[in-house]
Amino acid sequence: MTLRVALAAVCAAFALAPASGLAHTRSASYSSWSFEPDGAQVELRIPLLELTRLPVDPARDLGSGGPVALYFADHLLLLQGGARCLPEAPPVAQQAPRGWVEYRWRLRCPASGARVIESRVLLEEAPSHLHFARVAADAVQERVLTEADPRWVLDAGDGAKARPTLEGTGLLGYVRLGVLHILSGYDHLAFVLALLLLASTLREVAYLVTAFTLAHSITLALAVLGVLRPDAAAVESLIGFSIALVAAENGWLLSGRGAAVPVVATSALCALAAVAAAGLGAVPAGALLGLALFSLCHFGLLARAERPARLRAAVAFAFGLVHGFGFAGVLAEMELPPQRVAHALFGFNAGVELGQLGVVALIWPALRALERRSPQGLYRTVAEVGSAAICALGLYWFLARALATS
Repeated sequence: MTLRVALAAVCAAFALAPASGLAHTRSASYSSWSFEPDGAQVELRIPLLELTRLPVDPARDLGSGGPVALYFADHLLLLQGGARCLPEAPPVAQQAPRGWVEYRWRLRCPASGARVIESRVLLEEAPSHLHFARVAADAVQERVLTEADPRWVLDAGDGAKARPTLEGTGLLGYVRLGVLHILSGYDHLAFVLALLLLASTLREVAYLVTAFTLAHSITLALAVLGVLRPDAAAVESLIGFSIALVAAENGWLLSGRGAAVPVVATSALCALAAVAAAGLGAVPAGALLGLALFSLCHFGLLARAERPARLRAAVAFAFGLVHGFGFAGVLAEMELPPQRVAHALFGFNAGVELGQLGVVALIWPALRALERRSPQGLYRTVAEVGSAAICALGLYWFLARALATS
């Protein structure tokens, strides 16, 4: 029965999954503004993947003055005195890191009065899109613009001395951002759910949640502070792997700890390593071989463990380190000034924890109630089906990201 459910879940996951393995990630773009007496200089950065939401051809539409450049000039606006500031020339494409596009242009303002930055970038295509605007004046300030709050009002000022009348996004704003980030981060939620499916006691839940929280808080801070900045594509693929492995582990424990799952997982990772050695994909061959050895050792330890709860907590910590780099992406790209890092980091991490604890508080009691009251082992079936579906989804994310070519 478990095998049939797993196969059905794999088919369903591949049929229903989005075209891109990264489509679950938080949609975001970034701009930097330098004000001048009669206008402003604007630089915009956005992941190349985000442009798949637009009806454009990345092979020919990304150049200076092309359709993509004109789209951003029409959707990232500066208003002064109620009148729109107009581009002196179409946006010019800049050199950008792999997987990103960047444009620069100058705006000239025809009127005087209050200045307002307004972003409509991708809001029609992705209403949850976040735009991070950064203003360089007497002090650097940043603000998160959303569909609900797409405007940032600046004072009238006198050209280059213009400063925001309102401070940039504050502590509560970053707490809210953290909550939204975890609630829309379906891969992170899938990982937490996979951990909870076999957590039978409150103490075990505490071990798992504490280990995961501590680990991702460490790497979130390291990434935002610029101490470590691993390749984003590799991080995203490893997050998918973490989901698949923990979910497969659930099914393996429920089915009697046979040899098939460890052998298949290790062999598949070695095969992927051979593909990576040929120069394909986002994850290096050495990393894939390391995952194969990790998986083999982990299943070997679990096979001998009478109480696997603490070992699972150790795995939650190990993979929490990877998830922390995933959480950090949205903040790390903002390049916050030193005086703004502490409150942004604290608020965002607090929001992630609040969102995560809210999910745990809703799901785990429901699972335990089902276990106590369900007839004829319904809870076991739910755990098997849920683990199979999560494993299929994790495999899809892992393979789509690991084999991505751009």
